[in-house]
Amino acid sequence: MKAATLSVGFIPLVDAAPLIIAQEMGFAAEEGIALELRRAPSWSSLRDMLSYGHVDAAHMLAPVPVAAALGIGGAGAALSAVSVLSVNGNVIGVSRDLSDRLRDVGHDFAFDNARAAGEALIAATPGRLRIGVPFPFSMHAELVYYWLSALGLPAPQSVDIRTVPPPLMAEAMDAGEIDAFCVGEPWGSKAVETGVGELLLPGSAIWAFAPEKVLAVRDAWATAEPALVARLIRAVWRAGRWLADPASRMLTAELLSRGAYLDLAPEIIDRALTGRLVISSRGEMREVPRFVEFHAGAATFPWRSQAEWIGLQMAARLGLDRAGAARAAQAVFRADLHREALAGTPADLPGASSKVEGGLALDTPVASEAGRLILARDAFFDGRVFDPGA
Repeated sequence: MKAATLSVGFIPLVDAAPLIIAQEMGFAAEEGIALELRRAPSWSSLRDMLSYGHVDAAHMLAPVPVAAALGIGGAGAALSAVSVLSVNGNVIGVSRDLSDRLRDVGHDFAFDNARAAGEALIAATPGRLRIGVPFPFSMHAELVYYWLSALGLPAPQSVDIRTVPPPLMAEAMDAGEIDAFCVGEPWGSKAVETGVGELLLPGSAIWAFAPEKVLAVRDAWATAEPALVARLIRAVWRAGRWLADPASRMLTAELLSRGAYLDLAPEIIDRALTGRLVISSRGEMREVPRFVEFHAGAATFPWRSQAEWIGLQMAARLGLDRAGAARAAQAVFRADLHREALAGTPADLPGASSKVEGGLALDTPVASEAGRLILARDAFFDGRVFDPGA
């Protein structure tokens, strides 16, 4: 039987790995599908490729399907997140000039204290802080807004948020267009490698288990092609499980480095996969456990509570009806389709589809289908929790 070919869009980032590995390592073929991977230049172009049917599925920022459900963000079709592709994986970087000022105010670049880093950043910035993010509706933006607002710098009102495609972030900083950025790897490391910036913080220091990218499809396509959607979910889940094996990292970096994908040296890509990041041109290194997660702790599960948190953050910022936003948002993360697709596989899925976000200070065993699931620490840096039932 000839494999069904699915066109899938992606942005050149380390967290596109589950799709690239699903195709390159044969997990898609095991499901009777072939992935035609199409590299997009920006998140807006990828969103449009998916919305208007130029691709069947996409590597997508977790907030984009939520924004579509809220009627914002310019999406042309209703979108669903049928899996989470990656958790965490972002870095916050600052220009060389700003890093010098941070050191002048006594910041130690410890890389694990979001409160200390944020307070130092606010103190070291003489004017209005200009921060680059890859897209207005992204976890990059949500993390920056949450972080700075919690520290007394209302965002976005008191900062200048600028949209810069990930591969161009270092160039924007070099040109003096931004003072800082929040971007997915390897593009923060590229800024360090080219000497234009230094890394201040991993995104996981703000929210320890944030859904970063999702596998997004159009609702209409999911309804019309349920069997293909299920095959795609399973292929990507198997790829994520393979990626979680430390023995896979060297080959993963080699595959992602190819010209059709990230087109960067494997050594730079490897930093994100191992969590061993070079934070400055002086060679300073920091280790970040679970810098990016593709599998452990039910990382692929599309928790409705995560979508609801995103929707409520957007609603509060944009003056939308909060109750309506919460309902619309939680319906976008399709835990039901994810469960159906992985029934009969070794996947150990949680017993619930919604949970308290930020409530786990430590890795914690929870009720699950096989009784072996341990959810990872998911704390917010300021100790707040989000309870969907409250």
